Amino acid sequence: MSDPRRASLRSTRRGGPSSAAMFAANLLLALAWMAMTGRFDILNLLLGLALGYGVLLVSQAAVGTSAYVSKSLRLVRFAAFYALEVLRANLRVARDVVTPRSLARPGIVAIPLEAHSDAEIFLLTSLISMTPGSLSLDVSADRRVIYVHAMFLDDAEALRREVKEELERRVLELTR
Repeated sequence: MSDPRRASLRSTRRGGPSSAAMFAANLLLALAWMAMTGRFDILNLLLGLALGYGVLLVSQAAVGTSAYVSKSLRLVRFAAFYALEVLRANLRVARDVVTPRSLARPGIVAIPLEAHSDAEIFLLTSLISMTPGSLSLDVSADRRVIYVHAMFLDDAEALRREVKEELERRVLELTR
């Protein structure tokens, strides 16, 4: 019978620690950093997580590779991408609000999905709806198409391409 305390340290197929074990190690390193500096605030936690991540990145040669490192990098890149998209959308909506003539050309577009699981579809539709000027309206019964309302629909095909090649592709990279 296996030791339950060792369950979190099980290795992945690549021979290294599991992502859960690497995250736990990163969190412990961050908490140790906070204890050593004596500052218990969010900025120091984030700094500790970054430093802990660096330690884990360097120590991969000794402990083996883990999906945690690549997934973490993808998550950071996605967060930066999405923050930039939200900023662009906010500026576009704000410009429309402050200008005397409305620039909005609303429309609804059907976008075919590559996402299949409930989690992937939920994440994609939530991110679309949280972006100013767009709203996920519905997912088809066969779960192959999503209907999106766009406040500024200049080109339906360009919107489809943007959602498919940018947002959906990145969501699938994170979830798969």
